[in-house]
Amino acid sequence: MRSREYDLDFRERAGRTRAWGIGLLSLAALLWAWCAVLLLTPYEAERKPDDRYPDACESRLLTEYGTANEGVRHGDYCANERDWPEALAVLGLSIPVSVVGVALFMTGTLSRRMSAHAEAMRELDRIADAQAARSATA
Repeated sequence: MRSREYDLDFRERAGRTRAWGIGLLSLAALLWAWCAVLLLTPYEAERKPDDRYPDACESRLLTEYGTANEGVRHGDYCANERDWPEALAVLGLSIPVSVVGVALFMTGTLSRRMSAHAEAMRELDRIADAQAARSATA
């Protein structure tokens, strides 16, 4: 295999690696958005299936001693509807996905840049060799 074909194949693999990184970072962003929705938006809790008048609940994060946190003491169903472990599990899952996504993205980007640098160095060497050959014959 000639160096040019190898370099193009190398750049293609680096592009695929970078694309996987972007995909994983997008997935991590979706997980972060899901966690934000679970923690920041108000919601409703049903006392029984097909409840016509569900309880209105405040968000889990932006409340202090409100329906979301102290609802069980008052016979409210809000605290059981959106529990902290679910939101923290989503957040915890996003961390390794983010780390792997950043690693793949950076590896792909760095590989492409190094390949471009090597190509530029080969081109400069070819130009210098051509100039040296011309000056030696002149």
